[in-house]
Amino acid sequence: MSYLHFDRTLMVNLEESLPREILRTNKSGAYHCTTIVDCNTRKYHGLFVIPVPELDDENHVLLSSLDETVVQHGTEFNLGLHKYNGDHYSPNGHKYIRSFDCEKVPVTTYRVGGVVLAKEKVFVHHENRILIRYTLVEAHSPTVLRFRPFLAFRSVREYTHENMQASREYQEIENGIKTRMYASYPELYMQLNKKNDFHFMPDWYKGIEYPKEQERGYYFNEDLYVPGYFEVSIKKGESVVFSAGIFEANTRQLKRLFEKEVEERTPRDSFYNCLKNSAHQFHNKQEGNHYILAGYPWFKCRARDLFVSLPGLTLAVDEISEFEDVMETAQESIRGYMNDLPLVSKIYEMEDPDVLLWAVWALQQYAKETSRQQCREKYGLLLEEIIDFIRRRKHNNLFLHANGLLYTDGKEKPVTWMNSTVNGKPIVPRTGYIVEINALWYNALRFVAELNREGGNTLLADSLDELASVTAASFVETFRNEYGYLLDYVDGNMMDWSVRPNMIFTVAFDYSPLDVKQKKQVLDVVTKELLTPKGLRSLSPKSGGYNPNYVGPQTQRDYAYHQGTAWPWLMGFYMEAYLCIYKMSGLSFVEHHLIGFEEEMTTHCIGSIPELFDGNPPFKGRGAISFAMNVAEILRILKLLSKYNI
Repeated sequence: MSYLHFDRTLMVNLEESLPREILRTNKSGAYHCTTIVDCNTRKYHGLFVIPVPELDDENHVLLSSLDETVVQHGTEFNLGLHKYNGDHYSPNGHKYIRSFDCEKVPVTTYRVGGVVLAKEKVFVHHENRILIRYTLVEAHSPTVLRFRPFLAFRSVREYTHENMQASREYQEIENGIKTRMYASYPELYMQLNKKNDFHFMPDWYKGIEYPKEQERGYYFNEDLYVPGYFEVSIKKGESVVFSAGIFEANTRQLKRLFEKEVEERTPRDSFYNCLKNSAHQFHNKQEGNHYILAGYPWFKCRARDLFVSLPGLTLAVDEISEFEDVMETAQESIRGYMNDLPLVSKIYEMEDPDVLLWAVWALQQYAKETSRQQCREKYGLLLEEIIDFIRRRKHNNLFLHANGLLYTDGKEKPVTWMNSTVNGKPIVPRTGYIVEINALWYNALRFVAELNREGGNTLLADSLDELASVTAASFVETFRNEYGYLLDYVDGNMMDWSVRPNMIFTVAFDYSPLDVKQKKQVLDVVTKELLTPKGLRSLSPKSGGYNPNYVGPQTQRDYAYHQGTAWPWLMGFYMEAYLCIYKMSGLSFVEHHLIGFEEEMTTHCIGSIPELFDGNPPFKGRGAISFAMNVAEILRILKLLSKYNI
């Protein structure tokens, strides 16, 4: 039995199976995402979802799903599943599922009378092509498979409905057809590895519903176009491979291509390997650039998320070259921003005030994983440029004051990771001296100073250390209160006394303006008021405005987003802080709290970690189904634990 195994009892119970989702990507922006019973419950779900740069910067659902039908003795057994109005599911193919496993690739096993059919899916890396292999494990009489493709040809943020503009034209190609619903889209090539018959029977399947969108307060209904169906005979022990792509495949090579792709996959046979596999899915290589997507299914590459997650997604899984490859793209964007050049990459929100400081932190992790000398030789100049850019006050919303602290205006636009808005205004208007921005600043000053001193540039090192000493004194005076924790932000006489998790960074970073006693006091408050099994709460239950449940329409969810929900990525810094204080004696505590994440491997998006959790029991997973910073930080802590256990 595989690590990710679901038996018939769970699969046929839609209350249990529909909330569980599966994600596969090609590492170049395309993905396949649906539930483990192959019933799409989101508008973002689809069998073949790809970027279409000629249209926009969004992903597009070309092939929504593929319904399989087993035919024996003229009797049809449809294995598909769709939701229609009034909680009506049809054609209820899930009742034939005997098991679902996801080790190297997702495998669904169906049993229809004497027929046992296995279905496996794989996305070809760095190619817009998905392959599905059907193997007839058992059959006592001649068997035919029918494949009915449901086409959408739309953005993931829109819906399609029956219309006269959709083209019904298609052309026969080797063992399949090519078609496209609209001229602005690429053609979709659907082929099998053996000869088959395509029956042209165009029809619209109307009123398909997506309950996840309904839950989120959005429109949730669409129509899908079915051009007809493929029919192919299959013998016991035989495998048939279906391919969907945007250019024609060599059908004689499909079996070999499928096997090659399977061999390259990381088996999801443990907690660590599930996370490693998930880490690979955030990589996005396009047009010579290497990005990290913030999450699936709707996030793009956001600068802050990239730098926070980069060490965990690469260094923590011993992929140093991948870190360097991403940084090659990222540093071009950093320099472009600092020199006020036009945006040349798809890294967004580079202008946010804390982004450059998170970039320094990411490079600091690289130095720890390789060597300080290697970091200095590769990125020393970039680090100096970032510090100089901030010191010379060239950032339009990051101002270095005489007290050594950085000031930023967050009244009108969010400036940190707590970025939810309503009517364009920040829900949490963090402004002035912000605690983690200044913790990042102090850490950056000390790190770059030490790097330069080791490289022989003592003049710059002394200057940075002198500034850091001023920053440290002002930090303690500004943020530390009589209760032992840190104010979240301070703007003149305005002090935010809310107990929030942003103070934990000051304890976790290698260089901190706090002494050991002060760090322990901060850690104790965070442990007492913010720690949950799924991450740190974004606000203490004792603070005003606590709203821990991320449910309901968009506005309702926006008000809860950073007002009590629990965030797994913060747990990474919390665990690092805990080990910083308690060293070896803290290992069992940290290991115990990782257990809460291992159980997530079989819920929500299997093998990954969702964006956030409710802040109160039962701590239900919410938001994006797979979130880069969360996966990254748990991997980084696992790597840190391995060093303690050597």
